[in-house]
Amino acid sequence: MSNENPHSTNWKTRTYLIGVAGGALFGLIAALLYTRAAQEEAERGGQPPQIPTGTVIGLLLSALALVRQISEAGKPNK
Repeated sequence: MSNENPHSTNWKTRTYLIGVAGGALFGLIAALLYTRAAQEEAERGGQPPQIPTGTVIGLLLSALALVRQISEAGKPNK
């Protein structure tokens, strides 16, 4: 049995739920914007464009930087 106070885990659960909802909303908006742009390009050229590897790597590095900034926000100021 855990010695944790039930109120001490309540904020964690709320934070997880907000993070999941925010991430899902961000992902949905990104997917909608990407598919809209790809569809416009497909109507002009016949096929949706391929995403260049450099673009994917840049997006992944940006996502990692964002996660790092979010994790740093939870630390106390010095």
